[in-house]
Amino acid sequence: MKLMLAAVGRAKNGSERALFEQYASRLKLPFDVREVEEKRPLSAAERMAREADLLLACVPAGAVVVALDERGRLHTSEEFARLYGGWLERGAPCVAFLIGGADGHGQAVRDRADALLSLSKMTWPHMLVRAMLAEQLFRAQSILDGHPYHRA
Repeated sequence: MKLMLAAVGRAKNGSERALFEQYASRLKLPFDVREVEEKRPLSAAERMAREADLLLACVPAGAVVVALDERGRLHTSEEFARLYGGWLERGAPCVAFLIGGADGHGQAVRDRADALLSLSKMTWPHMLVRAMLAEQLFRAQSILDGHPYHRA
């Protein structure tokens, strides 16, 4: 099994990218990053639909698809660890996390998603979302491995 992050936009060098890479490197499973962009001048609705197509084209067959979405469900770290553990137990070849563009996900992504996940009700820069996701995956891995969790 592998993990994948498909995101709209390109990562620039900087502290947010370094933080993402720090946590991603701690994960036991391979963590593949795919970045997509639509540069044509399109209306917001057309751009969201095109970005959805680009993101979904990155998803391997049989993957569990998790769309990071402000309207998604909020979880505690322990709840997320249980959810993540369930995805691992399903035996899917990949868990694919999708981060949409500035206007959010197109309907095709929401329709395909096995889960809609919110990291916060607040708005965060996409590069920080990548880092927060990698940190929560590492935390979930640690919880599932039986490491003491200070909030338990």
